[in-house]
Amino acid sequence: MDDQQAIKEAVGRYVAEMVEDGTTLGLGTGSTAACAIEAIGRRLQSGELRVEGVATSFAAERLARKWRIPLTSLDEVPELDLAFDGADEVDRDLNLIKGRGAAHTREKVVAAAAARFVVLVDSSKQVGALGSRMPLPVEVLPMAVAPVGRRLEKLGASVVLRQGINKDGPVVTDQGFWILDARFEPIVDAERLDRELNAIPGVLGHGLFVGMATDVLIGRSTDSIDHLRR
Repeated sequence: MDDQQAIKEAVGRYVAEMVEDGTTLGLGTGSTAACAIEAIGRRLQSGELRVEGVATSFAAERLARKWRIPLTSLDEVPELDLAFDGADEVDRDLNLIKGRGAAHTREKVVAAAAARFVVLVDSSKQVGALGSRMPLPVEVLPMAVAPVGRRLEKLGASVVLRQGINKDGPVVTDQGFWILDARFEPIVDAERLDRELNAIPGVLGHGLFVGMATDVLIGRSTDSIDHLRR
C-alpha cells in the first residue's frame, strides 16, 4: 500500500467513526469516499451500526451493495443526517471544485439534502484559489455543447469536451449528459460564477460547490488529519 492510499483509508475510517447508529447517509463517489463506504460497511457488519444510504453514482451504489449498506432514496428520505464525499480542490473558505469523476450533479443534490456535508481530501487538494490546478466540470445537454461552450469562453474560460478513456467519443454521465471542462485559471469570484453558470440554458449542473461543506477532513499522514469546520 502506498502512502497516499494509506492516508485515504485513514480519512475514511475517521468519517466512519463520525457516523452514529440510525443515521441516514449520502454516500460519495471516488477513491477516498470508497474507503469511507468500506469502513462504514465493516462497522455495520460487526453489528455496532444501522444506517441507510443514498448513493451519488452507480459506482457508489455498487460499492454500498457490496458492503451490504441498505440503500434508500431522496423520495423516501426528505433530509439526510450526513453526506460525505471527496473533492478535487478546496479553498480557504471551504468552497470546492468537484467532478473529476463526472458525478458532481448527483453529488450536489445529495449534499444539499444533508444537514452535514463532510469533504474528504488529502493536503494536495488545498489551493489558494479554485481553478488553480483543476478545470471546472460543466454537465451539458449534448445538443447544447456548442452554445454553452461559447458562453463559457465569454466568461473567460478555455473549454474542452471531456473524452472517454478506452472508448471513442465523449464521457457520458449517469444522466446521459456530456462534460465540458472549463479552465479559468483561477476563479476570481466563485459565488458570481456559480450564479452565471446556473443561468445558462443547457447546463444541468457544474462542479462548483459554494458554501456547502460544513466539515473538511484533510489527511496529512495516517495519524494526522485536520478537521476544519465552517
